[in-house]
Amino acid sequence: MRTEVQWVDWDGKGLEHCVCETDADGIKLEGVVIGTREGQYGGSYLVVTDASYATREVRVSYVGGAHMHVTSDGKGNWFDCLADRDLPALTGCFDVDIGITPATNMLPIRRLQLPAGEVCDISAAYVPLPSQIEGDFLPSRAAQRYSCLIPGRRYRYEGLFRNFSAELEIDEAGLVIDYPDTFRRV
Repeated sequence: MRTEVQWVDWDGKGLEHCVCETDADGIKLEGVVIGTREGQYGGSYLVVTDASYATREVRVSYVGGAHMHVTSDGKGNWFDCLADRDLPALTGCFDVDIGITPATNMLPIRRLQLPAGEVCDISAAYVPLPSQIEGDFLPSRAAQRYSCLIPGRRYRYEGLFRNFSAELEIDEAGLVIDYPDTFRRV
């Protein structure tokens, strides 16, 4: 199944175009972003999962700036392809959360398959906004919580690492429709 969506920043200034392809082998998310959150930037991303929706590959590039390419074995072990090194700080992370897009919220929602009322704490590989990059441009471990409010429709996301919470409504593909105060579907 192929789904194409667009989001704007909550204030309507930025724009993102995302293509989501889902099949028996997993999910492929690919997008371009012109962002205005915490500064102005352009970027692109590619995320590939396996059939159980564990993240296997992540590429992020910021126009005129940093870029990364990391992979995971689907068992929680990560590797920096550009520097040819393991990333032990991410051990146990099965999901990626890319700060410039709401697209990656679909990954833990799909992977966890939570029934109504269930809550699950996870550690995700968080990819920062350009303004948040300090040192090497790599994901960092981020504590998060997902709660299923209405299966297949509404979830609560909590970024425990930054004391943030939002109720997310998703579409039939599993992609976020609106992310209050952050992104709005066009």
